Amino acid sequence: MDVLRTVVTVALFLVSIALIVVVVLQKSKGEGLGSIGGGGRLFHHAQSGLDAFLDKATTYVAIGFMVLAVLASAFDVFI
Repeated sequence: MDVLRTVVTVALFLVSIALIVVVVLQKSKGEGLGSIGGGGRLFHHAQSGLDAFLDKATTYVAIGFMVLAVLASAFDVFI
């Protein structure tokens, strides 16, 4: 089980680095909390191919990060 724990830990580290890179590569939308007050530019602009890819990549990498984090914590609790 130590090998599996090591694999999950290394995978969690690599996915966390990938998540940081994907988030940093995204173009700033410039909205911040201003979109709450009715500044609707956030919802009306078209995304380029790279922006759409980075949005989907962020979603998938974040889901992978959460799954690996749950697995890592489960190893510490149950094993």
